[in-house]
Amino acid sequence: MELATLAWGFGLVEGPRVDSENNLFFTDVVDGGVFKRAPNGDIDTLISSRESVGGLLLHRDGGLVVTGPTVAHWNDGEMRLLLSLDGVLAFNDCHADADGRVLVGSIRSDPAVLKGERVPGECWRIEHDGPATQLYGGVGLSNGIGFSPDQMTMYHCDSTGRCVITHDYAARGVPTNRSVIAEASFERGVPDGMCVDVDGNLWVAHVGGRRVVKLSPTGEELDEILIPARWVTSVAFGGPDLADMYIVTADNLDDESRRGTIFHTVPGVQGLPTPLATV
Repeated sequence: MELATLAWGFGLVEGPRVDSENNLFFTDVVDGGVFKRAPNGDIDTLISSRESVGGLLLHRDGGLVVTGPTVAHWNDGEMRLLLSLDGVLAFNDCHADADGRVLVGSIRSDPAVLKGERVPGECWRIEHDGPATQLYGGVGLSNGIGFSPDQMTMYHCDSTGRCVITHDYAARGVPTNRSVIAEASFERGVPDGMCVDVDGNLWVAHVGGRRVVKLSPTGEELDEILIPARWVTSVAFGGPDLADMYIVTADNLDDESRRGTIFHTVPGVQGLPTPLATV
């Protein structure tokens, strides 16, 4: 599978999202900032000062939902606060459900320290009106969130748990029937960002695994894409027919001076569209 390099020179790239015009939005967690890469390769800085942005969502009214110390809707230079919680160091990956509500994971212990005692985080849903709802807790280090094609199963990567948490997702209620899958794939390294394809398979960025691993809906390992990076941090589908895949990292083993890098490949399957946020 051919792997092309699109951009480099960043600290820790995260949060890839692609809009209908094939613009790629991404963040730099370490050096700070939110960026847009146009199809011709030009990169613009949208937000220069925001740190720890691990997740992005496109919003129906324009702009982006951005995580970080809080969750906010950025649009045309203005920030609208969506969620802030005492004791939360950062909000990380996020995803929208079919109704456009935002699901986001909270981090309550230093994400750079994976061993030792940690304060677990939660998954929150930002509703259209009223306060956010805590859906569940017990997430050691929250990372990628995704849904099955029928929106009935929710997936949530837990990096310190070295697994993917699954729930039955009831749009009007709290997720139920929690289980854990894919532990065998992360005996070394940890799962990070993820996306889901039209067949319901999961594509998970494997920090320490130097790959993106393809998993069945029940967690069996099906395939992998090898990436020249120790820290493969996230992955997203994009392109006019969602057949392109964008893979982001915090390093580049082919040329260490390039640091965080954005790669592109075509995996041979289409991805699921991510609903627009409407909160």
